[in-house]
Amino acid sequence: MTFQKTMMSAAALALFAGAASAENPMVGGAEMYADKNIVENAVNSADHTTLVAAVKAAGLVDTLAGEGPFTVFAPTNKAFERLEGGAVEMLLKPENKDRLVETLTCHVVGTTAMSDAITGMIADDDGHHPVETLGGCVLDASLADDGRVLLTDENGNGAFVTIADVKQSNGVIHVIDGVMLPKQP
Repeated sequence: MTFQKTMMSAAALALFAGAASAENPMVGGAEMYADKNIVENAVNSADHTTLVAAVKAAGLVDTLAGEGPFTVFAPTNKAFERLEGGAVEMLLKPENKDRLVETLTCHVVGTTAMSDAITGMIADDDGHHPVETLGGCVLDASLADDGRVLLTDENGNGAFVTIADVKQSNGVIHVIDGVMLPKQP
């Protein structure tokens, strides 16, 4: 491993250390409990009301409350607000349910990927690790100069992990500040 990779990994692990050491990290003003599933915790976060509404509209509640394991990159309300005007409302229409499901599942991976594993894979892959999602999207995981994990979708949209390693009974949530979108034609 090169010196630069070692330093990037060390910086990322230091950034995540606070989140990983908290017994019940706070997300959106609510405690998150490792013995509750993704849905049970997400509904309590004031920062994820748009995501919760979208998960309900897409019919994904039972899936994300299921056994898993899942890693969910959970966009905040502010992340959804950054989309083009009317995009969220359009996605929430019943006739656009397939597109909504595709968009939401581009934030879900079918395994538990903690931050140390993600940063390790980034380092092992020379700074960029492809993350295949359940929605068929491939996200590019990399580290910013300041050590934060950056996810980039197939359209070039980026989102930083702002809270990592929020443990759930059926996986883990990493809060992100952007919305990952399926590849646009």
